[in-house]
Amino acid sequence: MIMKQEHKLIRGAGVLLPVSALPSPYGIGTLGREALDFVDFLKEAGFSYWQVLPVGQSGYGDSPYQSFSAFAGNPYYIDLDVLAEEGLLNKEEIDGRRWFEREDEVDYKKIYDQRFLALKKAFSRSRHDDLPAYLNFCREHSYWLEDYSLFMAVKEHFRGREWLEWDEDIRLRKPNALEKYSSLFRTEMDFWKFCQFKFYMQWQSLKKYANEKGILIIGDIPLYVSCDSCDVWVHDRLFELDDSKKPVNVAGVPPDAFSDLGQRWGNPLYNWERMEQEDFAWWRERMRISASLYDCIRIDHFIGVVNYYSIPYECQTAMEGKWVKGPGSKLTNAILESIGDARIIAEDLGVITPEIRELMREAGFTGMKVIEFALEGPPDNEYLPHNYKETNIVVYTGTHDNDTLAGALEGMEDERLGFAYSYFGAGNRKDLAEAIIRALYSCTADVVIFQMQDLLGLGSSARTNTPSTIGGNWRWRLIRKQYEECDKNKLLNYSYIYNRVYK
Repeated sequence: MIMKQEHKLIRGAGVLLPVSALPSPYGIGTLGREALDFVDFLKEAGFSYWQVLPVGQSGYGDSPYQSFSAFAGNPYYIDLDVLAEEGLLNKEEIDGRRWFEREDEVDYKKIYDQRFLALKKAFSRSRHDDLPAYLNFCREHSYWLEDYSLFMAVKEHFRGREWLEWDEDIRLRKPNALEKYSSLFRTEMDFWKFCQFKFYMQWQSLKKYANEKGILIIGDIPLYVSCDSCDVWVHDRLFELDDSKKPVNVAGVPPDAFSDLGQRWGNPLYNWERMEQEDFAWWRERMRISASLYDCIRIDHFIGVVNYYSIPYECQTAMEGKWVKGPGSKLTNAILESIGDARIIAEDLGVITPEIRELMREAGFTGMKVIEFALEGPPDNEYLPHNYKETNIVVYTGTHDNDTLAGALEGMEDERLGFAYSYFGAGNRKDLAEAIIRALYSCTADVVIFQMQDLLGLGSSARTNTPSTIGGNWRWRLIRKQYEECDKNKLLNYSYIYNRVYK
């Protein structure tokens, strides 16, 4: 029997802005005062949702979708001013570092070189070991915390190299090696636990503040995890790996109209048979922790739960892959049993089969639409508002993988925009962008989400991510004066007249 999500999302509007893009004097967004102020902005502008994307520790390519752990939060997001208020840092130690060159861009190298020095200074002064809150945190997160802290300590010892390049004894997790490294790096492990404790405490404080303001948090989790992650290193039996722990098959999508070679993501595929034998214990823990972080959980690439594309590891493109049947309702049941009152948004974009639609309907999961996919029509395009056949969907101007709305329109010649001009009743690109935003407010979808860049009318230089590229992504940052000058009254009025104000 397929379990069903009982609660729909409330009708409302929201903003997509990763934590990394929040204003901050310290080079990257954090969970401190600026995050609380952004929540105030959302409330005053009539929004009910803030989509933060993944908040995990970013790995390869600085992407939060390639994290070192499916459970750990990003230490970069720990607010330094809060640590100073706790007496763990002083302002001179914070202000004396150069965190960025440009206020509107994250410089990940500077953050990497500087942030952990500050956090280790705070750790050296902390007396958290015996605090009830810390002991409770360690118990609550015992499934992953010890393994993660060892993984990060050993990774630091091997100068950041991926775990497949570590010495064989620890790479294969031989008991003597685990005991040796755990003893050798006990202090380093305690540091990584300290970082997670501070992240989770600051996150829960922010989430409580947002919820009290009537703002629900939407967080993303990728379907797959990074090969260079604690999860694959510790739970290798749950992935398609060979005897040397290297992937046998990896994830991706096949060639299509956008890519002749397809996309080879490189994430190891799950051993779903073994997952099922263990009653999806890893997934249950992952979803339980996610439900403690977010009010709504968006599962990226949800279609892989029903059918996933398997690419042989040795193939450097996605040309030689094949479709394989996924766990389907067995996994969605385990998810629903693990998340309490949290809701699920399923990214149902891509090759959609009747089986995917049926599973989502029976599980009650909320689907997605992206208006940028409909700008050229035709009239029966499923992403156009008049073709929405149900209300249980979230519609976006664009996701983090799309160009900004202004950028997308600017990149299209006038003849290609003829349909959009006619459909939305606008005569130029600027008016068209505004008309699209208003049309989404007025549509039947329960939730509409706008990239913050789209509310500000920013072009392609403010794009968050370009898929299948490495470097230059996840760098854009919001400058405080930009959203202070945003027309909150106009947005609040849109929410009011289209019944998107949370009561």
